[in-house]
Amino acid sequence: MNKPRLGYRLGYLGTGLMGGPMVLNLLKAGYEVTVWNRTASKCDAAVAAGARRADSPADLARQSDVVMACLTNAAAVEAVLFGANGIAEVAGPQLFVDFSSMDPEQTKGFADRLRAANGMGWVDAPVSGGTPAATAGALTIMAGGAKADFALAEPVMAPLAQRVTHMGPVGSGQMTKLVNQIISGCTMAVVAEAVQFAKTKGVDATRLTEALAGGFADSKPFQLLAPRMAAKTFENPLGTVAMMLKDLDTVAQVGDDNSALPMTETARALMRAACDQGHAQDDISTIILALKGRT
Repeated sequence: MNKPRLGYRLGYLGTGLMGGPMVLNLLKAGYEVTVWNRTASKCDAAVAAGARRADSPADLARQSDVVMACLTNAAAVEAVLFGANGIAEVAGPQLFVDFSSMDPEQTKGFADRLRAANGMGWVDAPVSGGTPAATAGALTIMAGGAKADFALAEPVMAPLAQRVTHMGPVGSGQMTKLVNQIISGCTMAVVAEAVQFAKTKGVDATRLTEALAGGFADSKPFQLLAPRMAAKTFENPLGTVAMMLKDLDTVAQVGDDNSALPMTETARALMRAACDQGHAQDDISTIILALKGRT
């Protein structure tokens, strides 16, 4: 098999808010990339930048050595793998790298099914950092998979991330992402509460990031979201309410009697309220609109 300059032909499924800029960074790094998205027009920017457009997941797999995906949920991943014209029908690709977020047990099950179907290895590699990091090639990636599979995946993830950490076998990346989402989701809820408190008490909330920079209250979510919440500017989403709520719902499902999750439950309730108000597909900053007494 003839290999492109960087060694592997890449396939990428899902060119939305996160996947779109990730594909552009792979192309900039010199990789040959074939793309597919359920809504074909979402591939247009990648194709304009030099990617090939596949007709189906199976068509993409036939043109790829490593297949990557960044999809909405487990159902979407299952469909592209095991549905009609899915990846599992094709022999040839060596590895599936999944940037999506889902239940770790589902990940293990999908990995076993895919290996049994066509021999492909699996690396679960959920990401953190939102659209700014995806665009900058500065994501944080927590990965799970066999050592040999991770060794194959690591160099092709390099153009996408500032940090890639192998956390253990298949499913370990997804479990680590749930830990990340507990911290991130609860922080987002607290930032909304703090900004709302400032506004109701006459503090100039647009200056909070300047005033608190470098202190214990500072964080990336605070720096990114507080200005948007203060100004109520929610365009160009950094991530949607529905996506964060999906992950916190997974935390609740995975948790057991030994997992105390009081802060997560509070954050879930706020995000569910925002979804009920019609903000499910809006920027995560809109959770501030679900707080009572808003100004």
